Amino acid sequence: MLLLNNLNSLLAALAFYTCCPIPTNFQLDFARIARWAPAIGLLLGGGLGLVDLGLDWLQMPILTRSGIIVVLWIWWTGGLHLDGAMDAADGLAVQDPARRLTVMTDSVTGAFGAMVAVVIILLKTCALTAITRDRAWILPLVAGWSRWGQVLAIALYPYLKAQGKGAFHRQGLRIPQDILLGLAFILAVTGYQLYLQPANWVVICIRSIASCGITALTGYYFHRRFGGHTGDTYGAVVEWTEAFILCLWTIPIT
Repeated sequence: MLLLNNLNSLLAALAFYTCCPIPTNFQLDFARIARWAPAIGLLLGGGLGLVDLGLDWLQMPILTRSGIIVVLWIWWTGGLHLDGAMDAADGLAVQDPARRLTVMTDSVTGAFGAMVAVVIILLKTCALTAITRDRAWILPLVAGWSRWGQVLAIALYPYLKAQGKGAFHRQGLRIPQDILLGLAFILAVTGYQLYLQPANWVVICIRSIASCGITALTGYYFHRRFGGHTGDTYGAVVEWTEAFILCLWTIPIT
């Protein structure tokens, strides 16, 4: 029964965080799906990595390949996190903190939201184009770390709305078990990479520590600016963390 419940919860997370079609006869349990977010990120990034390997086998130029990967990244998530980043940007553009949440609930995208979407997509595409090695490892780790940052933000900071799409995430989260669960998924993938590439252990460890730091600081930044988090800022944490970690991986470490 426990295994079945966890499977239903994992499938619910897959349905919520991605566009993966789940049969309607499944008894999905959305109560505690946030704990699976890092695992979903690893699966998502793994799928992107496989597509990237296929395009590389077809000898597609790296810029075109990177653009396709970023487009698929948005498509497979339904733009869920990018939409949150755009709404958060519109909220931050308002000087009056008391009006920020109201602006963020407006379905009309403002100028700042549109600019942030362009910046995030541009950063991801440029960074991926500069990364010529280990892309099949980098993509799942980036997507995993960013969603672990979401779990961290849910756990550490208050939720600012009495009701909202992200409210149930915090209500169902168990601390610290769910934080450690997501971290364990990411470290397991990192450990397997270390096993396959033992000569690169210093580089892998440095980038893992730096990725963890970026993840924590991004969630803290939005907390400082808003005084807490909403579903939109959870999405912003994911998108900006992905962009920053990809940029980090372009820096050569010898």
